[in-house]
Amino acid sequence: MKKIMVVCGNGLGSSFIMEMNVKKALTEMGKTAEVDHTDLTSAKTVQADIFLGAADIVGQLDDGSRLIVTLENMMSIPEIKSKLEVHFG
Repeated sequence: MKKIMVVCGNGLGSSFIMEMNVKKALTEMGKTAEVDHTDLTSAKTVQADIFLGAADIVGQLDDGSRLIVTLENMMSIPEIKSKLEVHFG
C-alpha cells in the first residue's frame, strides 16, 4: 500500500484538513493508501511514497529522491484527484 505524507509548515490545522481531503479524493477514485500529515521539519526524516502539499512548503523536500506532489488549492478535491491519479496507475 502506498504511503502519502501531507506536509505543511507547522503540521497543524491545514495539513489535517488536506489529509481529510486526500482521503476523500482516494475514496472517490476507488484507491486506498496510508495517509498521514506532518510538519516540514519532521517530513525530512519520514519515509513515504508521495509527499504532498503546497509548492512553497513541500518543494523544500525535493532532494531528487522523494516523489513530490504540489497543490495549488489544497481544498480542491478535483485537483488532488488529478495530481494523484498519475501515481495510482
